Amino acid sequence: QVQVVESGGGLVQPGGSLRLSCSLSGDTLNYWTIGWFRQAPGKEREAVHCSTRDSKLADYEDYADDSVKGRFTISRDNAKNTVDLQMNSLNPEDTAVYYCAARRPSMCTTQQDLYRYWGQGTQVTVSA
Repeated sequence: QVQVVESGGGLVQPGGSLRLSCSLSGDTLNYWTIGWFRQAPGKEREAVHCSTRDSKLADYEDYADDSVKGRFTISRDNAKNTVDLQMNSLNPEDTAVYYCAARRPSMCTTQQDLYRYWGQGTQVTVSA
């Protein structure tokens, strides 16, 4: 049974950084596309970033939502079965529960029902 678990959330001051990690178990990360999503209080869950499993590319193709471009980067370590989300220059609008999710197809998508496995989420709070 495949499972994904997020870790690394916490409280950070505006302008600070956090690194979230998504750990996949029950299979090899090579076969999975991993998406990061977030849900802020009172808002719908939204896509943040993604890393595809397409090993034909020299580097894993990824995408970032416009709201986080230039601040958030994604990295994949297939040996450790993890996909990390490095978040820099955080602001209060980044406060949310962050989720990672896994899907077998190689293409990233913002359509959440196309992700098969979801983690429980990790809280990120940006506040002075």
